[in-house]
Amino acid sequence: MTCKPPFDQTHLTEQIDQYNRQIIALANQCEGDDQLLLFILRKLEFLHREIREGLFQNSLPNNRQKLYFLLKEIEEEGGWPYIERMKLYELLANLSDEAVTEAKSASEAE
Repeated sequence: MTCKPPFDQTHLTEQIDQYNRQIIALANQCEGDDQLLLFILRKLEFLHREIREGLFQNSLPNNRQKLYFLLKEIEEEGGWPYIERMKLYELLANLSDEAVTEAKSASEAE
């Protein structure tokens, strides 16, 4: 890791954990509000993309040896970071039977 001082992995982990706790606290305040929770998820996805496509891509190794060590680290430490999107059927599984019946009735009425 080549963060500029005063960062080291322990300090960075502590700082990220602090941000994680703040985000979870915000999400807990929004519990029950699907629009606000979706907003938080979109912001997190945007942040992931911004770091990946900007800072991370710009810092990729420019020789085979460094690339090898990066790929080895990715393999040994748990793979590529990924933000999974909810599948539509998982979203629909949360609908109550009443909501499904209501949606069917509305589409049949059209």
